[in-house]
Amino acid sequence: MDQPIRMKNNGQISITLNRKARVEPVTEPKEQTGDHEILREIEEQLNSLVGLNDVKHVIKEIYAWIIVNKKREEKGLKAGKQVLHMMFKGNPGTGKTTVARLIGKLFQKVGVLSKGHLIECERADLVGEYIGHTAQKTRDLIKKAMGGILFIDEAYSLGRGGEKDFGKEAIDTLVKHMEDKQHDFVLILAGYSREMDHFLALNPGLESRFPIIIEFPDYTVEQLMDIGKMMMKEKEYILSHEAEKKLREHLSFVKSSFIRNRFSNGRYVRNIIEKSIRAQAMRLLINKQFDRSELMTIRSQDLIFPDEH
Repeated sequence: MDQPIRMKNNGQISITLNRKARVEPVTEPKEQTGDHEILREIEEQLNSLVGLNDVKHVIKEIYAWIIVNKKREEKGLKAGKQVLHMMFKGNPGTGKTTVARLIGKLFQKVGVLSKGHLIECERADLVGEYIGHTAQKTRDLIKKAMGGILFIDEAYSLGRGGEKDFGKEAIDTLVKHMEDKQHDFVLILAGYSREMDHFLALNPGLESRFPIIIEFPDYTVEQLMDIGKMMMKEKEYILSHEAEKKLREHLSFVKSSFIRNRFSNGRYVRNIIEKSIRAQAMRLLINKQFDRSELMTIRSQDLIFPDEH
């Protein structure tokens, strides 16, 4: 990714994570500092995730932005506190929540956030049933997120329903606290790319409050295979040659036939693996096959795929 961060006219940072890009290995510096150890710890966790090569580079740039700003402040240069509210765009299962959790951990370690914890919520957690209820529910969640990150999934759902919908009350409350407590917590709105764009169009001025926008593209078939193998390795299972071929062909089919925003990426693969492990257990029990090799091997007949595509 030659230019992972691009400045827009309104001062926003627009980031696109291109998982197909080749990232050169990082050369370890000879001298290590406490700051760099913090980044290295986060990188190790990111490197364990499939298909997020460019996320590492993006987080390094945000990290550098924070550290250099502190150095400027030490030298008496202008260095106002950064506003780090973010927007994550992409389909489900593309790593958004995982990245948000790692960013919270990083921000806590470099002193941007006092706790670095992640509070996950959706529309039902914010929107109440009567006037005033929504504002209180939203304030309560913001209070829980103080010192950490408030992560709102499917955030575009707050913009549905028109002027009389209580979702607007939640948005207004969030905007107020984003301004009043902008350095006390980080707000991350997440959701499908198209729906998030429409949501922002309905709320003029909201987009400018998010200085960092990250787009998460779908995983490739090979990356989905790697995710599946990693999940199985953690559980001490392996795919037989025929099962691996069958799974790869199925993933190729669903990626080409699913409506784009219905495909859940990593979650889809996880569901297949979990169902297949249960199917394998039933097969082994019926056939009384309990040797080590059979206990570890998922065969093609064990793979369970959703009936509807």
